[in-house]
Amino acid sequence: MNTIDIDEVIGRCGIVPVVKLDDAKDALPLADALIAGGLPLSEITFRTDAAEEAIRITANERPDMLVGAGTVLSIEQADKAIAAGAKFIVSPGLNPVVVKHCQSRNVPIFPGVCTPTEIEAALGLGLTCLKFFPAESYGGLSTLKALCAPYGDVRFMPTGGINTKNVEEYLSFPKIVACGGSWMVAADLIASAQFDKIADLTREAVTLVAKVRR
Repeated sequence: MNTIDIDEVIGRCGIVPVVKLDDAKDALPLADALIAGGLPLSEITFRTDAAEEAIRITANERPDMLVGAGTVLSIEQADKAIAAGAKFIVSPGLNPVVVKHCQSRNVPIFPGVCTPTEIEAALGLGLTCLKFFPAESYGGLSTLKALCAPYGDVRFMPTGGINTKNVEEYLSFPKIVACGGSWMVAADLIASAQFDKIADLTREAVTLVAKVRR
């Protein structure tokens, strides 16, 4: 997939499950739960040592699922994620070195921004789809709308504090491609192997997206 294809897939899904896995053995049952819930997409974060193997297992065993790597902070992590099968990269901030490296490898990257200066730096790197992070801590949707006013060609994937109480409001704003969220893949649900519950919460999330974008 190229960047446009991945943007379209993420946009159709509307929600990007932001996943933290402590044990790679949970990768497949989690992927199956997300697929069963109608959301064949995940961003597995490099916040644990299990991330690389979890991405590899998911990419190899569930090829119909779009899996990316999140919390990528370095070229080394980006290379590990790409080698494992990640189709896109997400980072909490804008690191030009990491961005340029991913671009050189033709892998889409969505860096985090929260200021006009960072947005302009991203535009200078040829990026027009960005992560807004941490969304709620930086003023939420009202701040995002203000940022969008002078940057009409930029679209965003807000992450941080997004949940069932505010996701519909976010998704109703046309400059938002999708929202990153972890409520349907909460760490305690994964740790206790409540994959049926994860599937149920995922279905509810998919219903919320359909309600806004029908």
